[in-house]
Amino acid sequence: MAADRAASPSMFSPVSTPAFQIREIAFFVIGIAAAIFLVVGGFTAYAIARYRRRGAGPAAEPPQVYGSTRIELAWTVVPLLIVVVLFLVTARYIWGIERRAQPAGSLEITVVGHQWWWEVRYPALGIVTANQIHLPVSDPDRPAPIFITLQSVDVVHSFWVPQLAGKMDVIPNKTNRVWVEPLVPGTFVGQCAEYCGLQHALMLLTVVVHPREEFARWAAAQQLPARDDVAARAGRELFASLACINCHTIRGTPANGVFGPDLTHLMSRATIGAGAAPNTARHLRAWIDNPAAIKSGALMPAMKLSQDEVDKLTAYLVTLR
Repeated sequence: MAADRAASPSMFSPVSTPAFQIREIAFFVIGIAAAIFLVVGGFTAYAIARYRRRGAGPAAEPPQVYGSTRIELAWTVVPLLIVVVLFLVTARYIWGIERRAQPAGSLEITVVGHQWWWEVRYPALGIVTANQIHLPVSDPDRPAPIFITLQSVDVVHSFWVPQLAGKMDVIPNKTNRVWVEPLVPGTFVGQCAEYCGLQHALMLLTVVVHPREEFARWAAAQQLPARDDVAARAGRELFASLACINCHTIRGTPANGVFGPDLTHLMSRATIGAGAAPNTARHLRAWIDNPAAIKSGALMPAMKLSQDEVDKLTAYLVTLR
C-alpha cells in the first residue's frame, strides 16, 4: 500500500496536473481580491485618520464633490477590466483542463455514484471495486493521465478529490468526464460534494496512488476470483442461500448482483459503508447484523440472522482479500 501523503484533503496541496492548474488560478483570483481589499481598506483607513473628530469642537467638513466624470469612469472601467481579466484567465484554464487529449492506451476508469457509495470499474482490466480507486503514478518524463467517466444511477452526486482534480457533478442520464495525473504516490481523500440525501456526509472516496509495479500487482490480485477457504465454507454456503446474492457479486460464486458493491476482494478496502467504519472483522460483523446502526438510512437491509449465522458470514467475508 502506498504511503499516506494526505493528512487532510486540500486544493492548496495538489499532487496532480489539473489540481496544480486549479491552484494557480485560485492564487491569481485571491491575489486580485487581496489587492482590491488593500486599496479599499487603505482609502478607508486614510479617511478615518484624516477626518476623525479632534477635541470637543465640531470637525471641519471635508471638501465635497458633487459629480465627477473621471471618478465615475474610474469606478466603472476598473471593475469592468478586472472582470474581463478574470473571465479570460479562467476560461483559458478551463479550456486547458477540459480539452486535454486522451493518449492512446491511457487507463480508463468508470465511477458510478449510488446512494451512498461509489462503484469503481476498470473496463480494460475487468476489475470492479467500491469506494476506493487505485491508480498508477505518472512519470513526468512520460506523462500518463488517467481518464475517469462519471455516472449516477439515482440522484445528483459530485466527484471531488481536491488534491487530484476539480469538482465534477455526477448526474443521472448524463456522462461527465474528468482526468487526473498523480505525480506522487500516496493516499488521497475525496467526498461527494453535492447533497444527495441522508448519508451524503458518509459518501467518502479514497484514491490510492501506487508506483507502477505496485499498481500492476494490485490489479493482478483484483483480477483473481474469490478465495475458496475451506474453513469458511459454511459461511460461503450460507451467503449463497440468502438474498445477499441478489445485490452483491463475488466472482467464482453464484452471487452476481449489481445493486450493491462487488465483494470479491472486500477486505482489500480500508473502510465499509463508504467511510462509515474501518473495514475490520468487528465492524464488518456489526454491519452484517444491522447496517443502519452504523449508517442510518443505508439501503442494505438487516437480514434478521441469528448470531451464529452472522458469525459464519463474517468468517467467510473476512477471507475475501
